[in-house]
Amino acid sequence: MNFGFNEEQEMSRESASKFLEAECPTAFVRKMMDHETAHSAELWKKLADLGWLGLLIPQSLGGMGGSLLDASVIVEEMGKALLPGPFLATVLLGGVAVGAGGSAAQKKEVLPRIAEGSAVLTLAFVEDPVSHDAAEIAFEAKRKGRDYVLRGEKLFVFDAAVADWIVVAARTASAKKCPQHGITLFLVERGAPGLSITPLATVDKTRRQANLTFDRVSVPAERVLGRVDQGWPILLRALQIGTAALCVETVGAAQRALELSVQYARERMQFGKPIGSFQAVKHKCVDMMVAIENARSLSYYATWAVDARNRECAKAVAMAKAYTSDMGKNVTGDAIQVHGGIGFTWEHDIHLYYRRALANEVTFGSAPLHREAVAQQLSL
Repeated sequence: MNFGFNEEQEMSRESASKFLEAECPTAFVRKMMDHETAHSAELWKKLADLGWLGLLIPQSLGGMGGSLLDASVIVEEMGKALLPGPFLATVLLGGVAVGAGGSAAQKKEVLPRIAEGSAVLTLAFVEDPVSHDAAEIAFEAKRKGRDYVLRGEKLFVFDAAVADWIVVAARTASAKKCPQHGITLFLVERGAPGLSITPLATVDKTRRQANLTFDRVSVPAERVLGRVDQGWPILLRALQIGTAALCVETVGAAQRALELSVQYARERMQFGKPIGSFQAVKHKCVDMMVAIENARSLSYYATWAVDARNRECAKAVAMAKAYTSDMGKNVTGDAIQVHGGIGFTWEHDIHLYYRRALANEVTFGSAPLHREAVAQQLSL
């Protein structure tokens, strides 16, 4: 078995690196942090022209028809560049849900628009208390004539302020007998009457989040994704793909933080020598590298397992997320230490990677939650 990347994937990685270096320098990232939505329509169109927005969309619907592994090599480069905007929400969450559970008409309506860059999607599933378990989805969707009425609140929704459609997970039947049964996904337009969007102040300003309030939002029956009461497998598929990709992105951010640290250690002089010659700094950088390589192996295995629908994909994703959650925070934190006092200043870029790592640490569940998931899988 060949565990490496093929020639086409390596070419994609190289071209992605060059493109992002030119179009998404840290000066642009900082500009987007000050932007109202952190979303650049101009950059979004360029991503569409490259085919990146249609990576997971079939060619018959205007996409590239690629695999998750094909997308992941580009996502890692996005992590290095701290790409701002709704790529995760649209391509790896909302778009995946529509592709996995949408009707032929829904796919034809939504997916080509994603691929061409004229539509942004997101996925709303987190509630209070924050959980990623089917049993905790209590958001109501009640039948009223031919329509459904949605009431409740969804938390920490990515890029909701710029999303044209929001895929909303709601409960349409009791969870007492089987928590996975009774969950239905709805495709809701952003401007729907009764929908309120409250932006949140979060640690990573390059990827905005918001809380959504649904006050008797009416959704036509034709906007149900998949079958009524059977939306959990669709949601689970989107979450597994999104989590695996987020792990790869975290690896990219940590890798860039290490590169900046090594560069600084070579240039910063102390006692007439570069600080990189000191044993303590050397060991710290080596430990960072080892942690990143371990996370890279786990993350790419998770993307392969999810893509292949391997029976171990749930365990592989949980293992990758548990490890990379800690790795990203620790490595980028160590990178700040290598930089010393300058690393704590707003003017230096290294803290931007720490912010992305902190945000990714809790997205889709923290390390303890996924370690528990791994333990449960091993006990089966």
